[in-house]
Amino acid sequence: MNNDRTTRRPADPRKNAEALFKKAAPKPVAATPGAAIPGAREQVTLRIDSAVLEYFQAEGPGWQDRINAALRQLAGLDADDSLTTAELNSSNDV
Repeated sequence: MNNDRTTRRPADPRKNAEALFKKAAPKPVAATPGAAIPGAREQVTLRIDSAVLEYFQAEGPGWQDRINAALRQLAGLDADDSLTTAELNSSNDV
């Protein structure tokens, strides 16, 4: 009776299934350094004083852009390299 079982299932079904999934698994795309989109922004978590946050939020919407502009100015970065608020908002409309 052992022979009947081995002839009906010559291979382990679990191994066959795993082999099928391994073949179908997509290969990760390697990130190329320096291929960042010019003017793109990254989402970060930043801890700042509540008084600083209130100062920038006092003028209403766009406070994140104002913080970014202040940091760019302080860092001595050219403001022309960044996208304007209108450009950022229009790119999200698509």
